[in-house]
Amino acid sequence: MIRIVRKFAILFAVLTAQLYTAAAYYAWSLPDSYYTADSSTLELDTALHIAAVPAEHTVQAAADTAPASERISLRLFGLIPVKEVEVQQIETPLLVPCGQPFGIKLRMDGALVVGMSDVETAEGSRCPAQEAGIQTGDLIQSVNHQSVTTNQELQAAISASKGSAVTITFSREEDIYTCTLTPAFAEKDGCYKAGVWVRDSSAGIGTITFYEPESGSFGGLGHPVCDADTGGILPLGSGEAGAVTISRAVRGTPGNAGMLQGSFTKEPPLGELLCNNRCGVFGTLYRCPSPEDAVPMGLKQEIETGPAQILCTVSGDTPRKYDIVIEKIDYTGTDNTRNMTVCITDPALLEATGGIVQGMSGSPILQNGRLVGAVTHVFLDDPTRGYAIFCENMVRYGLCGS
Repeated sequence: MIRIVRKFAILFAVLTAQLYTAAAYYAWSLPDSYYTADSSTLELDTALHIAAVPAEHTVQAAADTAPASERISLRLFGLIPVKEVEVQQIETPLLVPCGQPFGIKLRMDGALVVGMSDVETAEGSRCPAQEAGIQTGDLIQSVNHQSVTTNQELQAAISASKGSAVTITFSREEDIYTCTLTPAFAEKDGCYKAGVWVRDSSAGIGTITFYEPESGSFGGLGHPVCDADTGGILPLGSGEAGAVTISRAVRGTPGNAGMLQGSFTKEPPLGELLCNNRCGVFGTLYRCPSPEDAVPMGLKQEIETGPAQILCTVSGDTPRKYDIVIEKIDYTGTDNTRNMTVCITDPALLEATGGIVQGMSGSPILQNGRLVGAVTHVFLDDPTRGYAIFCENMVRYGLCGS
């Protein structure tokens, strides 16, 4: 009898330890905040049952018009505490899934420093920009209090100095700095230089993810437009969503990313770009899709592993649906653009592209009648697989401006 009791006690202790280990895992892997649809309760699709129990306090809304947030306690089997999370009830937006390719024409609000170089003078080599404290990634905005928005304007301002010290205003991350720079006379070129390589614009092709009929806004790409040299998000001064036609698809192979090849058409612009942030590019459309094609946005806890569809364009300018599988969902939030792992399974798309290729970023993902996300990155070692972003993140950080 004593042995049986001991065995039972040991089994109970082991089971309890495993449950608390599972609770610790869910505390790490589940997000700290959720949206829920009006009058709905929070339901989580997890291997072990997790119950959502109201906490003792709520977080009041910042304004009377904003919905209040509620603190919810997540408990394993309704007993073992996992964590407290913030739940905000919202009216789920209706979005038109697009899948249409668009050209990204992005102009910066200044001249982005992408590199430094020494200027060869009669006295030797020197780098005026480096001496002044300017760094790669800084955005030069003015010279002697005169705004500069292009490489040509910066060069003209430096040349006009005739070697006299100039005042440079630049931004670094979210801070504004001012420095004094003394240009160097380049013997070979016969002009004054600052010793910097700069970029003032960028262009490329992506995919429009959704259109929001109520505001006229759209979101696309699912990840930021970044500078190829600095890796930082390009600061948007103004931009344009251009009309493009896809001419061909270069198939992706292990180790080599494919791409959609296309060109800007002579048609009027599709819209205006207003924001380039960590979750994509956002703006307004001049020619709007039909609101009748709108579907509900899928909340992250509503997404399931399993079959889904992608909407993209691999030829011309007309999107079509292809089958995919959502293989994994990551709620940790360590990267806002890599929330899901997806796999292309549709034979037609695999034949055309080999899987996910450059230019497909932003292709909307549909599941159970909802718009749940967008493709963002491809796995270089396996082009049939890649990452996707939650549509909820694009709406939150793009349309809502969080």
